[in-house]
Amino acid sequence: MKHFTLPYEGGLIEKGLPSGILHSYEKIHTEIFPEAADAAAAIADLIVEAVRQAPEGRLFKLGLTTGRTPEPLYNELVRRYEAGEVSFKGTEIISIDEYYPSSRRDRQSRNNLLHEALLDKIDVLPENVHIPDGTVPQEGVSAYCAGFDRIARGMDLLVIGVGEQGQIGFNESGSTEKSRTRTVRLSYKSRKRQSKNFNGDLTATPEAAITIGIGTMLSARKIILMAWGENKAEAVKAIAENGEDITCPASLLQQHDDITFFVDETSGSLLTRVTAPWLVGPCDWTPKFIRKAVVWLCQTVGKPILKLTEKDYLDNSLGELLEKFGPFDKINIDVFNDLQHTITGWPGGKPNADDSTRPVSASPFPKTVLIFSPHPDDDVISMGGTFIRLVGQGHNVHVAYETSGNVAVHDDVVLQHMDAAYQLGFADKFDEVKALIDSKVPGEPEPRALLNIKGAIRRSEARGAVRSFGLDDRHNAHFLNLPFYESGGIKKLPRTQTDIDIIKALMNEIQPHMIFMAGDLADPHGTHRICTEAALEALEQLREENVGWAKDVHVWLYRGAWMEWELGRVDMAVPLSPGELIKKRHAIFRHLSQKDIVPFPGDDPREFWQRAEERTQNTAKLYDELGMAEYQAIEVFLKLY
Repeated sequence: MKHFTLPYEGGLIEKGLPSGILHSYEKIHTEIFPEAADAAAAIADLIVEAVRQAPEGRLFKLGLTTGRTPEPLYNELVRRYEAGEVSFKGTEIISIDEYYPSSRRDRQSRNNLLHEALLDKIDVLPENVHIPDGTVPQEGVSAYCAGFDRIARGMDLLVIGVGEQGQIGFNESGSTEKSRTRTVRLSYKSRKRQSKNFNGDLTATPEAAITIGIGTMLSARKIILMAWGENKAEAVKAIAENGEDITCPASLLQQHDDITFFVDETSGSLLTRVTAPWLVGPCDWTPKFIRKAVVWLCQTVGKPILKLTEKDYLDNSLGELLEKFGPFDKINIDVFNDLQHTITGWPGGKPNADDSTRPVSASPFPKTVLIFSPHPDDDVISMGGTFIRLVGQGHNVHVAYETSGNVAVHDDVVLQHMDAAYQLGFADKFDEVKALIDSKVPGEPEPRALLNIKGAIRRSEARGAVRSFGLDDRHNAHFLNLPFYESGGIKKLPRTQTDIDIIKALMNEIQPHMIFMAGDLADPHGTHRICTEAALEALEQLREENVGWAKDVHVWLYRGAWMEWELGRVDMAVPLSPGELIKKRHAIFRHLSQKDIVPFPGDDPREFWQRAEERTQNTAKLYDELGMAEYQAIEVFLKLY
């Protein structure tokens, strides 16, 4: 299966650049890879070589972590073991943390997860595996931790993922470089984050954990850090480039003499050599990259584009840009016009208009438009204003909800719907459904009958949302229920050709001129990425099959509720009036199950409509500050092809 990456838009020319210059802004040496799988392969190379070269006569001490981050690494290590490339018989495995209390029998325990992901699939000897024991009685746990710390100290290699706030293991904000193996109380925020492993049930989520400390980690001979996905980008920046800070525990590992940070392109997207590479070395100045640099300069000096001076460019390391594309006033005008031409009130193209500088062609009109929505609310949250505009301007708009979104419905919402049905005299199923809910086992898939009810709730909400702005919800709303999503839990099934075939069938039925997809890469294992990769692969297969319409379709990418495209990448910006913003908000409100008690909301306490409005209003403010017209809000899109 192919992985989705964003188009190349220019950047730092790394070839031939001395390592000291390339990594000059980093306090921890950081390697950026296109994908998590590429980084995992490079880490596996290091582990395999270290295990092979380990001195005879003693065990090689390897520290490992659990969770989603190391999954691609463990898959790669298992593959290499099965291929006969490495043996772990001479290796001692030390796991860094465990819930407390918990036992190996608990599906969500770190012990169980590490065995399922790696230990049960390689030849490491059971006596050489050390995982914190979550069953130790409370009165003896301090002494146990001290003994475990003696085992863990002096690891030959420690490989560990980092959390969104720079956590390592269960060392969270406030942990110091002197901390050792100990029990820790999990904060509410941490338990909320961990609750996704317990079907979103906070009451079933442990309140404490055993973790090796930062001081113990610093005793390792070599450390490898890992982070994947856009949601880790701020943490990667803080850990690799900012100073040591106990509110970002992994940053304390800057003290180590032999440490390397492995990241993918999305998690490394905020590093200086990515955000402002002209500060580091020579660059490949593509048109969009020039725009990126000028927007950065405007934000740095606090000026609109047309007020930038030659001194502004020279004082901020953009002399190379002036030398190649100057003078400065020409660059200003070119970028101003380029950015202004992204703005359009006709996202489907304006009929009978000169489209030479418009992002979308005037013909054909009306167009057939297909919007892919990973969950049943991403369409209105991410591009609701544009959706409304496309319908209002007479285009044949279809929306495809790729997954059921069933696991994101709280049990209380289900009971409320059952009670409403009873009150209306349709059926008395309340007690029956309550029994289904009570039968749930934390960590186990939810009962299929319960998931079916939750899926129906989300379908009805999606239909209500699109009806609110005039779309025919019976013929133009499609519910694909892709099989990969239907695991009954947070961890999804593998994406297969079956998922792709479902998408291909819909595409062939509709034959769109424009397709909108989620370009949100915040989670490399998440639903948005999987859905987008499946849709792109479906389109690619149709093109390879020489399906006529597929060769001419244009694909546009929108973002999710949390992040927006940087203006250097934007190809189309659709302004929203105050009235359209309210209409979008009301469409989001139709998704009642997601409004107040979302099971997996993350760390952002705002509701989806608040996140969406703030995001689009901030984009409008950025355009205004750069010298463009002032709008209430703007939704922006990247054109993939």
